[in-house]
Amino acid sequence: MADGNENARAGRPRGNLSRRRLLQGTAGTFGTALASAGIYELIDGMAKPPERAAVADSPPVQEQYVLQNEQVVMVDGSGVKSGDGTIAVRVPAMHDHVITARLNVPANAKALQEAQHHLESALLGLERRFPPTPTGVATTVAWGLPYFRNYIPTLGKASGFFRAGTRYPAYLPVDLTASKAEGHTVYALQEARTFPSDQPPPGFGPVRLEQNDVVVLLRSDSLANIKEAQNALFGPGSNQAGSLFKVTSIRQGFSGGGFYGQQGLPSKLALAAGIPGAQSIPRQAQGFLGFATTLDSNMGPGNIPSLETLPGLTDQWPNGYFKQGTTMHLSHLFQDLVTWYERNFPQYADRVQAMLQPGLSPAPAPGTLALQPPGQSEAEVAQGVQRYHAYGHTGSMSQVDSTTSPTTSNYGKAYPAGTTIPVRGDFDTLDNPFHYTSDPTADHYSKELAAGLHFISFQPTISIFNLVRLSMDGYFPDMTLPVAPRSPHAGINSVLTTTHRQNYLVPPRRHRSLPLAEFLV
Repeated sequence: MADGNENARAGRPRGNLSRRRLLQGTAGTFGTALASAGIYELIDGMAKPPERAAVADSPPVQEQYVLQNEQVVMVDGSGVKSGDGTIAVRVPAMHDHVITARLNVPANAKALQEAQHHLESALLGLERRFPPTPTGVATTVAWGLPYFRNYIPTLGKASGFFRAGTRYPAYLPVDLTASKAEGHTVYALQEARTFPSDQPPPGFGPVRLEQNDVVVLLRSDSLANIKEAQNALFGPGSNQAGSLFKVTSIRQGFSGGGFYGQQGLPSKLALAAGIPGAQSIPRQAQGFLGFATTLDSNMGPGNIPSLETLPGLTDQWPNGYFKQGTTMHLSHLFQDLVTWYERNFPQYADRVQAMLQPGLSPAPAPGTLALQPPGQSEAEVAQGVQRYHAYGHTGSMSQVDSTTSPTTSNYGKAYPAGTTIPVRGDFDTLDNPFHYTSDPTADHYSKELAAGLHFISFQPTISIFNLVRLSMDGYFPDMTLPVAPRSPHAGINSVLTTTHRQNYLVPPRRHRSLPLAEFLV
């Protein structure tokens, strides 16, 4: 386990308020970590829940990744809801918890099918108690390649989806676009990879490409609700599902809090934890870096991230087993606030240009930044590099994360060119790197709090995520920008250090519990 000196040598941000002093569970005690939320216990006492409009009870949708009844508000340039606001922003849940695990079930049909029913029973019980909205608990269950490879080697039963004898990975959704481009079968779910700007903290070792079987994402405005959900799914009781799993990590965090004029959670918690650079976080900021990250225009609308929605992307339309599912990327990154606010980008305009694109001249503003990105083509990004020797974070990605022409979905929905496809679900954290880990040494766990980000992205195929992430580093399908990927001239890359990555498949709700186990014999 890393102590304070090791943390300092690794160059990771340190806080003055230790996890122990904030009731944080120790890395080696899962039960304690499950029961205690550490510094995150402060959130419900220091911030009012968002103003959610009341809605009639509705059943959960099949798209697990969709956060139902997520409010959209109009904000002004300071990121605060206003009658004069012109920028649409989605108001995320205040609390986000991610639990990764390996399956603790024998690899035989009988045991897996019993586990499938057990987990689904626990999930249905949870849904009877809480609606799948931010005022209740929104639950997303996703599965990694190790689950399919180790537990579902062959489908013994024929069905309307598969022939008997279908072997791994042939039952997984096929990425039709990537398969055509590469000349061989490429699946929508792929192993995680590293990227040119990926740099772990000094002394950390290579980025950990994780091999978890399953991940559960819990989102709510209420920490008490999330605790009950965690206990229902990972507690040890017979009516709970904890016996099915060996939990490998608990990751906790927060987002927002300042849309209605109050001090935002990133500013409040970073100051409480004594994070270096915290005093520079704008008061109402949604995230540590001061920008609104859930601009409605930058988030895929409706079910556009689903595997089957956009014609020709995958083979799941019209009758795929994983129809109404998606893929999910999960990673952890540290954020260096001192370098962001004081060293590399000390002026407001510097940060706007790094986050959006060079050449912008925004009016000075001390508040959180809710600026509508102008959007750039690859040619415009290249022209910006020629003129300014730099490119911006959002500008570099706007071409590859969106529809390139007017598109009508398989459901008849018309999307104009430039419609964003992925949906982000990332949230800030003070984990270092996790709230709990079953392997503190390998994960370089520290009790010292640190500014970080648990990054989540939902998109129809992992190939799309990889294209977007490569563009963030200046690598496009037909050109590479002449800027070092970790240079201060490469958007926000110089203030991020990556520690962990893994990709998952999010099934539709009807197949969320041990998918495909029903076809085993």
